[in-house]
Amino acid sequence: MESNCELCERLKELTFHHFIPKTLHSNKLFKKLYTIQYMNTHGINVCEDCHGAIHKFHSEKELGRYYNSKSKLFDSEKVRNFVKWIKNR
Repeated sequence: MESNCELCERLKELTFHHFIPKTLHSNKLFKKLYTIQYMNTHGINVCEDCHGAIHKFHSEKELGRYYNSKSKLFDSEKVRNFVKWIKNR
């Protein structure tokens, strides 16, 4: 079922982007800062284009440390520029 991407707002099939990437869920620092339930449930539904761009522009650790909310993702100039570009496609 298609819905609107929470970043670019296009009507697409969506995937769930975890604010704390799943590869970090067993990392000691992230386990200390967040509960497993929090890490599993906090994120946004995005299209494959936006999801791919997020992971292309930033490493898993950068995402977990610095870009762990929707507003913080938009703090990334690369993500912000990509979303602006893809909205018109």
